[in-house]
This record gives sequence, structure tokens and C-alpha cells, in this order.
Amino acid sequence: MLKKIGICIFLSVCLVSLVFATGGKEKSSSANSELEGTVSFYANITSVEPLMEDFNKKTGVKAEYTRISTTKFLSTVFTEFEAGKLLADIVQAPLPVMEQLRAGGVLAPYKSPSAAGYPDWAKREKDGIYMFGIEYVGLIYNKNLVKPEDVPKAYKDLADPKWKNKIVMADPSIHPTTISWLVALKQNVFNNDDAQWRDFLKGLAANNPMFVASFGPTPAPIASGEKAIGISMPKYIVTNAPAPLDWARIEPLMGSPRAMGISAKAPHPNAAKKFVDYWLSKDAATILARDVGEYVLAPGVFPPIDGIDKVKVIPIEELSDNELTQWAAEFKKIFGTK
Repeated sequence: MLKKIGICIFLSVCLVSLVFATGGKEKSSSANSELEGTVSFYANITSVEPLMEDFNKKTGVKAEYTRISTTKFLSTVFTEFEAGKLLADIVQAPLPVMEQLRAGGVLAPYKSPSAAGYPDWAKREKDGIYMFGIEYVGLIYNKNLVKPEDVPKAYKDLADPKWKNKIVMADPSIHPTTISWLVALKQNVFNNDDAQWRDFLKGLAANNPMFVASFGPTPAPIASGEKAIGISMPKYIVTNAPAPLDWARIEPLMGSPRAMGISAKAPHPNAAKKFVDYWLSKDAATILARDVGEYVLAPGVFPPIDGIDKVKVIPIEELSDNELTQWAAEFKKIFGTK
């Protein structure tokens, strides 16, 4: 009898120890997340300081944001990754760039509970890719320089000689999103009519546009009056307020899906998961739309730009590396870029 009691006591002690051990493990995981007091974010998106501050306020984790232009993103990330010195816990870029990072083994799979209401096509958990918005591109202009009757009614109007020396755009021979956008015009606006599309490109090139490295520098010359109009993003109406900027009500607005993912070798993996969960939340999407002007995929959330909630916004077709290279060379000839 005493032997049986002894065995029961022993089993009870083991059971209690197991419960405490399990609880300790869960607490340890939570503690690890809290101990990771910083998270590093490499991105090509601009003006995201409000989100960094809100994330820190909600989680106690400080987000360190490093902006890298689209044209330098892959070389920067791959160089660090291959050297075993990638500091980023999270990377964010247009989908074509993220695809190349996935192929290079940079991304880790993750299933975020915050993505529950997102479109199915935006969630690629096994690939480690979440699409949270569309880098929507259109025509923005200076309201003080462009009369209402002169605002383009169609994209082809940008080839009108009246815009000569008055246009700014990202260099179509090096900027991946601009390359993809111009190709998407052929498919979605010119109905794959190659002759009409090429006539438009030649007319646009003849207007001698100013070329900059990416979309980021496009609004400044328009806001200052150096240029009247540009191929750019309507989000800059929000981030450059009160500059006299508006957008031409032309649809569809097109752009590469904006995507993000966790680094396969994230220095702070628990904090990285927290960051992705936060970024995909409706609270973050609202700040991203309201304060940054982004077109987000969270249901019912729109940037405070007149008419954006009514316009058709579509993701453009992803181009392969070979296609991007081929079109870059083609546009270099058409536009005469160096």
C-alpha cells in the first residue's frame, strides 16, 4: 500500500513538474519576444515614421527603419545575406523584388493571424510573402501650373507636345516598377495594340522628360514648379501636403503589389513576427493610408485623396528577370537614356 502511495506521489510530482515546465517554455517564448527590444526593417516605402512610432507604443519594441531604393534593394540585401551579415529582420519591396529574394532563400515562411481578412492572392505564407498594398501609379500635377481643361483625360495625352520639357518620371531603363508599369499600359490601356503603344512611348520620349532614379524624387520638381506633371504616385498628395499637387482622374491606376516578409536569418525573429502582425492589422493599414497615402489591401481602408475610393486600382503583371532586362534595354533605346 505504501509502495502504491509512493508511486502516486511520484507521478503527481512528475505531472506538476511537466505543467510547470510547459508553462515555463511558453513564458520563455514570450519573454524572448519582449527581450528583443528592436526590430530592423529594410524597405523602399517612404514616410512610415507614424507606423514606427505606433508599433513602438503598442509593443514596446523599437522599429529601426532603413530605406533602400528599388534599384539598389536586391544588391544591398543579397550582398549582406550572402556574407552572413543581413541586419534586416523584415524586408519590404514591390512583389517582383520580393520574388527574387524568395528565390534566393532570403525569406522565411510565416502565417500571420492579422492577414485573415486579406484577399487570398495576397497571402503566400509558405513563400514568406504577404502583399499589403499596391504601389499605385498615375499622373500627378501642379494645380497652379496646369489648368483644369489641360489635365490629361487619358494616359496617351502625356505624349501631347504641349508637355515637352514639363514631365518628370523614374528612369524607364533602370526602375523596375516603371518598366512594369509601361508594359502594363500596353496590356490594360492600349489593349495589346503594339503600334499604338509604341507611338505613345515615342511621343512621351519626344517630350524630353526629366529622369530620376525612382518614384521618391518625382514629386519635388512638380511641387516646386520646375516641372508641371509627372508619372508618379498619388500618395505624394498626402505626404507632400500642402504642396499644390493633384492627380489626373484616369483609370485604371496600376502598380506592383507591395509585399513584405521575415528574413530567414532574422536577428530578432520573435519581434519580426510581432512587426508583421502589426503591419497587417487594420490599425496599421489605417495609418498607412491616412498618413502615408498608401493604397492598402485591408478591407474598407482608403487614403484621404479625393476620388481614390471610387477608382479601379489593379496589380500589374509580374515580369521575370529576363523580361525586365529586355524591356530595360528596349526603353533605353526608345527614351535615349544613358
